[in-house]
Amino acid sequence: MKHPDLNLLIALDILLEEGSVAAAARRMHLSAPAMSRTLGRIRETLGDPIFVQAGRKMVPTPRALALREQVRAAVEQATQVLTQGENAPLAELERRFNVRANDTFTGFYSGRVLEAMAQEMPRALLHFAPEEDDVDVELLRSGRVDLFISAARQLGPEIRVQPLFTTRFVGLARNDHPIFASDISPEQLTRWGHISISRRGKASGPIDSALEQQGLQRQVSLIVATPYSAIFALQDSDLLLPLPEHLARSAITAGMRVRMFELPVPLETVLLTQAWHPRFQQDAAHRWLRQTLRQLCSGDS
Repeated sequence: MKHPDLNLLIALDILLEEGSVAAAARRMHLSAPAMSRTLGRIRETLGDPIFVQAGRKMVPTPRALALREQVRAAVEQATQVLTQGENAPLAELERRFNVRANDTFTGFYSGRVLEAMAQEMPRALLHFAPEEDDVDVELLRSGRVDLFISAARQLGPEIRVQPLFTTRFVGLARNDHPIFASDISPEQLTRWGHISISRRGKASGPIDSALEQQGLQRQVSLIVATPYSAIFALQDSDLLLPLPEHLARSAITAGMRVRMFELPVPLETVLLTQAWHPRFQQDAAHRWLRQTLRQLCSGDS
């Protein structure tokens, strides 16, 4: 009896997840022709086309859809079997962690995480990807993201979530900004243009709701994608920037020509959490990363 090529199971799992040969090829670090040949072998093995042309897109067949959960479960079970025996010391493990985190965390903690990793798991690679507004739980379920760090939000019922730290919003302006000439009132806050930080171009946030309750409205003059762009823009302008306190303090510590001030409107504190799929609950390397992040954040709270 000829044994099936179990590599085809992994390839099928990725094909069903990505929905295209090109995307699956990128995931598996193969050329598109090589991935097409792999799909051909899967079709021959299963006796089903798996994907068929529908206009300009390829869509899965009913057989493929019926196999999706079974294939995913089989790949996860095989992975667990092969990793349960991983008793190698952390220092010898070669591991890539895909972490999706917001800039508040990455800017303040990534350096210290890497320092700890250099001591304990020097052969590991830490890949930080920026947080997106449309992140959903499927990234954790599929294993494409190992750890998700963000402001607390609703995720799937099976997802494990742990609080890391809280932060609050403060104001930031250049050192010699005229707003510092007197006490800062809500009215003064609206006299100058503001910077909004948003990867999707949003100009409003919690501060706008707080000002609106007092019959006031601010003018957003600049929208940038990252807080670092925003901080640099402050130094030669009269713009104001609401920013999480952790980032504001790190900018001042780094020697930026900026000054922090209390916002004269009430804003809720922000809770940052780390979230992961249960498949990593007992994984030694993943557990080390979670515990290290928790310890670093607890030390600053």
